[in-house]
Amino acid sequence: MNETKDTETAGTAETLSFEAEVSRLLHLMVHSVYSNKDIFLRELISNAADACERLRHLSVTDASLVADDPAFRILLAADKEAGTLTVADNGIGMDHGELIANLGTIARSGTRAFLEGLEKTEDRSALIGQFGVGFYASFMVADKVEVVSRRAGDDRAWSWKSDGLGTFTVEEAPLEAAPARGTRVVLHLNEESRDYAKEGTIERIVREYSAHVPIPIVLALGGESGGEGEERQLADGSALWRKPKSEVKPEELKDFYGHIGGQYDDPAITVHYRAEGRQEYSVLLFVPSSKPFDLFDPNRKGRVKLYVRRVFITDDAEILPPWLRFVRGVVDSDDLPLNLSREMLQNNPVLDAIRRGVTNRVISELEKCAEKDAETYAKVWDAFGPVIKEGIYEDPEKRDALFKLARFRTTKSGDGWRTLAEIVADLKENQTALYYALGDDLSTLKRSPHLEGYRARDVEVLLLADPVDAFWVRTALGYDGKPFQSVTQGVADLDKIALPEDEKPKEEAAEAGETASLVTALKASLGEAVSDVRASERLSQSPVCLVAPDLGYDRQLEKLLAQQEGAMLSKPILEINPRHAMIKSLAAKTASGDKAAAGEAAELLFGLARILDGEAPADPVEFSAKLTALMTDRFAG
Repeated sequence: MNETKDTETAGTAETLSFEAEVSRLLHLMVHSVYSNKDIFLRELISNAADACERLRHLSVTDASLVADDPAFRILLAADKEAGTLTVADNGIGMDHGELIANLGTIARSGTRAFLEGLEKTEDRSALIGQFGVGFYASFMVADKVEVVSRRAGDDRAWSWKSDGLGTFTVEEAPLEAAPARGTRVVLHLNEESRDYAKEGTIERIVREYSAHVPIPIVLALGGESGGEGEERQLADGSALWRKPKSEVKPEELKDFYGHIGGQYDDPAITVHYRAEGRQEYSVLLFVPSSKPFDLFDPNRKGRVKLYVRRVFITDDAEILPPWLRFVRGVVDSDDLPLNLSREMLQNNPVLDAIRRGVTNRVISELEKCAEKDAETYAKVWDAFGPVIKEGIYEDPEKRDALFKLARFRTTKSGDGWRTLAEIVADLKENQTALYYALGDDLSTLKRSPHLEGYRARDVEVLLLADPVDAFWVRTALGYDGKPFQSVTQGVADLDKIALPEDEKPKEEAAEAGETASLVTALKASLGEAVSDVRASERLSQSPVCLVAPDLGYDRQLEKLLAQQEGAMLSKPILEINPRHAMIKSLAAKTASGDKAAAGEAAELLFGLARILDGEAPADPVEFSAKLTALMTDRFAG
């Protein structure tokens, strides 16, 4: 956006350019075919309701802001002849700078992700709500949009106009043409959208999308009344969350979910109750059935609004912990003071009690869903499992409860999920640990050579492919008395778990000496590149693999820390499979006195192990040259 002057300019119109992202967004709005253009009115009403609620909050400490007009409302008016639709509110309003900042810029993170999603998805209406750019949806139906706004308590009003083609103008508006406070948005409807100037169309959209906003909505009948003349109330502004659960219809809950959460799927779980006792508060929360686009925003900000006796206070109160940030909804307290400061939000014992109570209730509702509706819960876990697992790492007090909620892909789960209780119930005789494998994706994990010995013994291994897994699994210690143990760390200790008869190696003792000779020769040849070389119990098909030392980090966690913090990787251990034909042949040659064989093979075996571990050979050029020479000897001539 072009730079604006530091001082407000009266009497002259400033022409400014939209921020680049806004221009791109407007182009999509105007030139795309939308399945449902009705959402523009839903978004304008939502913005108007937010403006009223913010002023209601400010008026707690400065009653003069609403002294002349204490009853908040949203007025809709249509003029069929002129082809205009007006959405007006008596909320907080905007001054000169706020008009430019709010209507010329998308001032929030995730803009790029939103625009990319908008270009790819067919359900654009949901994305518009999620990303808070609903005002721009006006240009789907309007050739021109005019906004007149006067901030509560200010003695000047301002006008904003644009045709959505790249620029907008801002100038001072005459007070007689402006609202006493608040904002009036006038849409000059394009030819294809003239139906939106019909009262019946407006009533239908309000009933469908905005019937439960917490501000009354009225429709001026017979044209723009400006608050005078006949009106019809379309929504009473009642607080749905304060009504008894038995009196609220499912469709009302879904409508409110769309309004409060910016999500327009069906909620997977609805949590609606009133707490009574030492603290009294009303709760209406929703667990979505699909991922919000900001789920992995670095700020990890929650989306639960805090009210006090129906007065909106803030959406920054962190009612739920960051690992439940996907939950949307409202908590309304009867006990908190209306003039909550940021410091009070952080250190208020009443709010702390509400946090504990609401968090425990959400966990309880997730448990009920998992027990009674496994199919729905599987969808919840698919969408939000990686976020919930952050709680296992961050919140030790909730760890046991979260272990009950956790679901895992394993070497036995196929495309389904397994619980830790199910995994423990199927432990093999003499199995003393819960084994896991860390990686970047499931398909690679399933093919890992580290799993071969476990698979041969029918030992179930957790396949952990989310980045957070590397952290929680290290701090969680164990479950039901069984520690978590990485398949890539330390000695596999699988010799205690019996192999099936047909899997047992035929000749072990006779070749042990040859294997020991090869281990010694490889260790001497590789030198400082590895911390050790040893025979492997975990391999049954692959010739080699790399593992981490007994003490220290798992290989995958080490790689993550190296990427994020520049940490040094420890020297790995090279394990060789003494039952593999190539290793057996190489061991026999080494034992017979052919010392050169092990030296020539060492770098190739180490490079192969690195490749199987998802890395490039330490020296790709040398590895390629040795591999080429080997293949030339085998296939040339």
